Amino acid sequence: MSKTVLKIENLGITFGGLKAVQHLNLEVKEKQLYGLVGPNGAGKTTVFNMLTGVYKPTEGQFFLDGENLTGKSQELINHKGIARTFQNIRLFNNMSVINNVLVGLHNQPEFKCGFFTSVFRFPRHFKAEKAMRERAKEILRIVGLEEERNNLSCNLPYGKQRKLEIARALATNPKLLLLDEPAAGMNPQETADLMSIVRHIRDEYNMTILLIEHDMKFVSGLCDEVTVLNFGTVLAQGETKTALNDPEVVKAYIGG
Repeated sequence: MSKTVLKIENLGITFGGLKAVQHLNLEVKEKQLYGLVGPNGAGKTTVFNMLTGVYKPTEGQFFLDGENLTGKSQELINHKGIARTFQNIRLFNNMSVINNVLVGLHNQPEFKCGFFTSVFRFPRHFKAEKAMRERAKEILRIVGLEEERNNLSCNLPYGKQRKLEIARALATNPKLLLLDEPAAGMNPQETADLMSIVRHIRDEYNMTILLIEHDMKFVSGLCDEVTVLNFGTVLAQGETKTALNDPEVVKAYIGG
């Protein structure tokens, strides 16, 4: 049986008198593609913000590989192994594509050098720099951006900027990758290409992925299981096809 990578227990958050998310329970297994779906305002991105330390939950807890990370800082949570992309793209626009990825690699232990090694440019410094660039190119190759590596990220078309965000998140070597509407704004061909990339990331890195998405074809084609939120509470949960065909989900989200 696959081990549990992410476990959420009774997680919730209240802003003033508004219960944005309440009583959320779910488990994501190793190498699983898991979907978190629901109408606008259902609380999906709020869940991501709690899992990454942007918000501190007002109830419940969550665990990564059995370690309680509830209420920890964004930096610590990322260091422990949770990385994310954003609904609104957040790249370093005036940096090259490869430098955006290198930012994520700088804190990885295998590329770290001591202070004097870096200041005095000892051979280890150049060896680490070379290894880091090769790793960045490998990640860019996976998302189909190696040939764009020297271009400014702001000059990439929208779909490729989405892929670059995923590449930068991968550079932090996460145990759990959170994708917030990765296919938003993409045409059907770009969406199909992204589906292949996400599957490849899961297989190549043995990656566990939790994603938010409004494109039900994308979700159905990728996710093993889903949790459907509505007004911050769980509407349905379980195997993707079954959950998405639940009458309450059809009524609240798909529009039946």
